[in-house]
Amino acid sequence: MRGVRVEATRGGVVESRHRVHVAVVDGGGLRAFAGDPEFRTFARSSVKPIQALPLVDEGAAEGLGLTDAELALCCASHGGEPFHIEAARSILAKAGTDESALACGPRWPNHEPSARALRAAGGEPSAIHNECSGKHGGMLALARTRGWALEGYHRVDHPVQRRMLEEVSRWTEVPADRIGMGVDGCGVVTFAVPLAALAGAFARLAAAAHRGESGPARVLGAMARHPEYVGGTDRLCTEIVRATGGRILAKIGAEGVYCGWIPEAGIGVALKVEDGAQRASGPALTAVLLELGLLAAEEYERLHRFAQPKLKNTRGEVVGELRADVALEVRGG
Repeated sequence: MRGVRVEATRGGVVESRHRVHVAVVDGGGLRAFAGDPEFRTFARSSVKPIQALPLVDEGAAEGLGLTDAELALCCASHGGEPFHIEAARSILAKAGTDESALACGPRWPNHEPSARALRAAGGEPSAIHNECSGKHGGMLALARTRGWALEGYHRVDHPVQRRMLEEVSRWTEVPADRIGMGVDGCGVVTFAVPLAALAGAFARLAAAAHRGESGPARVLGAMARHPEYVGGTDRLCTEIVRATGGRILAKIGAEGVYCGWIPEAGIGVALKVEDGAQRASGPALTAVLLELGLLAAEEYERLHRFAQPKLKNTRGEVVGELRADVALEVRGG
């Protein structure tokens, strides 16, 4: 049977299976798929690069002097490492505010050594440690540049969120009134579109960056030059850029969403683990890229710990692994 699934094994026995929907789009449309390419899903954090585009297009990045590293952080689900926190505070300072303006809520750093260091120093998590603080800082910077109120920037009726909806509609080519909206884990609006539309958005964004269009080229270039700001230590969003020399970029989203794109080929990939299991999304993405010939064998090997992660017990012993089984329907092939 064709499709994509990720299996968890323990003692050589398949313990769990996660079904994955996949859409791969290029300039000619849907190139390959698995499951239902029209599966409607909230894009969650995968669309942060699209949400960062208005910072460039409307002059906020240039006007406030945002660096490429800071722009990459606006696209990030970061680990809360010290350099992430420093960049987030810099974005806020350039926007004329501080972390008290952040609406994303407090969260311990996802990077465990950073979380341990914060605890050891007697600190408490704040909104600046939230993995989405860069995106929120970017939204505040946009509001400052446009002369919009900073307060309530995360609300659905605020001009910032209306601008986000406009940008998502533009790149997905889904009319705004047909895009589902909900509240993301960090408090801002999140958008639901068909998976093929999401893959198409990244295919178009990739092609635009390759053509040198200012917004896409600046945002995707910042992610490629500063991948450590997009994820952080031992994160697939960072390591896939390093493994491929910036040829492939990727962005994770909550509830089993992952998107990837290849600017020089104008290809976008979007996947959704149907049951929302985040652990399955990385193995699925790397396996799909390998199956399509977009990820070389040596690059896949460099990413092996993400492609086939080991499962450990509380003693730190390896007791199983995750492995993706991929069989795509390829259009025209």
